[in-house]
Amino acid sequence: MADVLARHERVWLDETSWVDVVRGWLPDADEVFAAVLERADWFQGRIFRYERYVDEPRLSASSSTGLAELHPMLVEAHRSIRRTYGVEFARPALAQYRDGRDSVAFHCDRELRWLEDTVIGVLTLGASRPWLLRPRARRSEDAPNGGATHDIRPASGDLLVMGGRCQADWHHAVPKVPAALGPRISLQWRWTSRQGRPETGPNYRAPRTYSR
Repeated sequence: MADVLARHERVWLDETSWVDVVRGWLPDADEVFAAVLERADWFQGRIFRYERYVDEPRLSASSSTGLAELHPMLVEAHRSIRRTYGVEFARPALAQYRDGRDSVAFHCDRELRWLEDTVIGVLTLGASRPWLLRPRARRSEDAPNGGATHDIRPASGDLLVMGGRCQADWHHAVPKVPAALGPRISLQWRWTSRQGRPETGPNYRAPRTYSR
């Protein structure tokens, strides 16, 4: 597997926030996709929204049982991204978007709390679909694409790595799409330097009520 930075395109979102895009980073991505789709222990997450629990519009899975059991190629992927960025990523979390109806709204990874210096890697397997970015200060839900300024739209085997102040100053999303699509799987590596001022307030999974 080639070194990430030998093949990457760095997209500067502003002076302190960036996304590395490596097209076709993972060899045999279709084979890996089929294995992970079958072998991961997928579950339906639930979150409390406005006085009731609702199903998340995607499935989740953990890689805590071991990446080799999902596919041996993921072991090398894990080693490569840690080696390239020089940070101690834990094993990745997994998400599955079953079709165009599944999605995740604009958000930043607030569960890390310290967002001023982070590295977040996202490996896509399966169907290609929009993957949007917009400045965190921009709230344009009625604008086209929710006010997104970038659409990276990764394909199977593509790697995205967000860094710098990207989580502090930018939001990302996987929107619903009307077209019929097959499943998309993402593996997500997260690291924070724990520097700067920690975030306050609820994260994505925190309950939301009408009083907020």
